[in-house]
Amino acid sequence: MHLARFAASACALALAATGVTVALAPAGSAAASSVYSVAPYVDMSNSQEGLLDTAVTGHGLKAYTAAFVLGEGCTQIWGDTLPIGNDSYTDPEIARAKSEGASVIISSGGASGEPLAWTCSTQSSIDAGYQAIIDDYGVTQLDFDVEGAAVADTAAAARQMQAMKDLKASNPNLRFSMTLPVLTSGLTNDGVNILKAAKNAGIKIDVVNIMTMDYYAGTGTEMGQAALSAARATLAQMQSVDSGYTYADLGITPMIGKNDDGSTFTLADAQTVESFAAQNGVGRLAFWSANRDQPCSGSANSLSTCSEISQNSLAFTDAFVPYEGGSGGGGTTTDFSLSLSPGSASAAQGGSTTATVATAVTSGGAESVSLAASGAPSGVSVSFSPASVTSGGSSTLTATVGSSVAAGTYPVTVTGTAAGTSHSATYTLTVTSSGGGGGGGGGSLTNAGFETGSPSPWTCTGGSAVVAGPVHSGSHSLQVTPSSSSTGECDQGVTLAANHSYTLTAWVQGPYAYLGVSGGATASTWSNSGTWNQLTVSFTTGSSGSVTVYVHGWYGQSDVYADDFTLG
Repeated sequence: MHLARFAASACALALAATGVTVALAPAGSAAASSVYSVAPYVDMSNSQEGLLDTAVTGHGLKAYTAAFVLGEGCTQIWGDTLPIGNDSYTDPEIARAKSEGASVIISSGGASGEPLAWTCSTQSSIDAGYQAIIDDYGVTQLDFDVEGAAVADTAAAARQMQAMKDLKASNPNLRFSMTLPVLTSGLTNDGVNILKAAKNAGIKIDVVNIMTMDYYAGTGTEMGQAALSAARATLAQMQSVDSGYTYADLGITPMIGKNDDGSTFTLADAQTVESFAAQNGVGRLAFWSANRDQPCSGSANSLSTCSEISQNSLAFTDAFVPYEGGSGGGGTTTDFSLSLSPGSASAAQGGSTTATVATAVTSGGAESVSLAASGAPSGVSVSFSPASVTSGGSSTLTATVGSSVAAGTYPVTVTGTAAGTSHSATYTLTVTSSGGGGGGGGGSLTNAGFETGSPSPWTCTGGSAVVAGPVHSGSHSLQVTPSSSSTGECDQGVTLAANHSYTLTAWVQGPYAYLGVSGGATASTWSNSGTWNQLTVSFTTGSSGSVTVYVHGWYGQSDVYADDFTLG
């Protein structure tokens, strides 16, 4: 997770000094359920675990995810630098929560470390290391949180999947999750490659757990709906790799309260996500973190120990716990899920566009699902081919736009109805003028090639600056500098014609270079390249015509360079 703090605690030192040891529960003492429907993360290294005890004993929490075990060569330690199975602070905390009735998932990796398969290249040592976690803590579930540059390490991913295949052979009840960064549009290409590594190894990831946080798409991002968008898109990606994946194989993990990028995940957003999970049978709900599920007191202002919003203590736990043991636990009723790919598209007046409506069995058996659309504006017809499918099948949606339909963005609700239930998804249709994009006036970017030698009127964060090289053309380019905990970013606000389509381009190079617009329109794209390459973003303005153009990197990565922007 993005905010893990690793520091040895006074409690750990005191226990070590007195020689206190605590026996851990034997293997097999975990809850019998094969899926822990609600399992928030607990940072075992920041001295805030008292909230865990209260959540378990007073708020009905039945499972949690203990974070993080770090690979160190071919050995493993907890984040406070003490070895697994012999940590005089973390081990007693885990034992106490077990004695109170809580099951535990052990998570390896995080933003500040990596799982063993990423730090050790000897397969037998990796297998033995993960087995040691299972044996030392008596767990049947392991989580692997892979972030930053580690997501792109294909050799490590292959070792990871081989280890899981080996471990599942000797531990038949073992389940594992891969926790991965995500955008509102789904996993990055590197994240999809993690799924492919599992497919190549002949195994299926039990829970693909997405971190629905820190999108860096603007502080006004509606985080509840963004999480739903990311979930739908990720499931489509999962099913493109292995058609057997359903929502029961998906986990959703937001960062509660204030996120690193300044956006806020509210209690209302928590309810939105919990309702979506219940409706679709999502395999796991978690959040970062139980340590933060409290308001800041006095002058406290620390993302690792509080949410930085007004809330009651453990209010987010209370919001998610009703899902415990719910449809994500693998019920026996018949149900299905419905998703759209893509979830949004543009069509010119007089034109048309298509999308795939995918369904999947989430519990019980397959059933007939009839498809319908509502909310389309006058002059837009929406059809399905076929009009009904057996859950697990797909249909093609076609939206045909009349020549007189006003340019603008329209939400269309697509609903699938079966004998006992129905599910809906939103298809966002943008109608553009057939006369072409950008007509009717409007502004353009200033200092688009940075040849003035300074960023102005661009507004930049951190150490971002205009530099003399590398450049795509001319004598200057923009250097965007991320930090270990945030992206660097440069923005320029422009006022364009209202309700018109535009194309933004820029030349970029560097790891995870993002180009996009926010405000009156939202669209983005990215690349990961050591050479100059051109990114293109199409968008349609709203009624104000105002947008913010941005370029940023990704936290913990190297500098990104940008040059030669165009907007028209």
